[in-house]
Amino acid sequence: MVEKTYQVEDMTKMPELFGSFDFNIKLVESELDVQIINRGGDLKIMGAEDNVTAAYDAISAMMEILKNGEALTEQGIRYCITMAKEGSARAIASLKGDFVCITSKGKPIKAKTLGQKEYVKAIKDNPICFGIGPAGTGKTFLAVAMAVEAFRKKEVSRIILTRPAVEAGEKLGFLPGDLQMKVDPYLRPLYDAMYEMMGMEAYQKYVERGQIEVAPLAYMRGRTLDDAFIILDEAQNTTPEQMKMFLTRVGFGSRVIVTGDVTQIDLPDGKTSGLKEAIKILKNIEGIAFINLTEKDVVRHPLVQQIIKAYEKHEREKQAKIERNKK
Repeated sequence: MVEKTYQVEDMTKMPELFGSFDFNIKLVESELDVQIINRGGDLKIMGAEDNVTAAYDAISAMMEILKNGEALTEQGIRYCITMAKEGSARAIASLKGDFVCITSKGKPIKAKTLGQKEYVKAIKDNPICFGIGPAGTGKTFLAVAMAVEAFRKKEVSRIILTRPAVEAGEKLGFLPGDLQMKVDPYLRPLYDAMYEMMGMEAYQKYVERGQIEVAPLAYMRGRTLDDAFIILDEAQNTTPEQMKMFLTRVGFGSRVIVTGDVTQIDLPDGKTSGLKEAIKILKNIEGIAFINLTEKDVVRHPLVQQIIKAYEKHEREKQAKIERNKK
């Protein structure tokens, strides 16, 4: 057993660092199997050497978050712990600043993980960016935030949000109303993100002016989309033909973000995912970036990370079983 002391320089941050009923520090203790004792601002960390080092780095990263004026959330603490285990906790300091967008209620939107930071940078630096990763990693939310910010700065004259309506046949037909009402449920996540960024009244105003468009992917056929910020969401549910059709709509002055999760393909059996094929075909083209987000970048409830890990483990075991049966 070894001991290492972390000295808290700003004592005013102690209540936030420890959290309600010392929840934050107890979480570090349980996740890293260490004991932490507070001696007037000197935090004595005791345990196995590697665990103590990780705990020290995690607490340092947590303090960086507090210095940036942000609140410590459970998800944020778990991220600090995960990065500390990998020896990358110090990189969390680089997340300081770099606000992507300010919502209609004045809330700043920024990258919360290193993966998200890389994603935001790739969007800024490339005309076409693919954001690939599991649910909860902020793929769509950050894409919409980037689109709104570009629109506000007049870098583009309109925003176009689209996604495939996978059940475009029988099940869609049972929904009430005209075609727009039938496809609205499939576009709801995009509406929700736009409402948060712009507010409902501003959003409706721009929709009426034709400066914001939310439509099913089928509506993109035959169009050339100039001077626009275009987001294709749920791209794993496109066919190769749909993906090619979409990417060839891009006009001058436009930027494109394609988001998707290759583990959640809802296409009929035997149908190839357009996203999977695009990753193979376009990976070496300059100006097209591919960013892979992982369960570490999940910014929803901590259980989401565990669910993703469990499903990934199940898929690996299933694939291994298939390979064994082939032999």
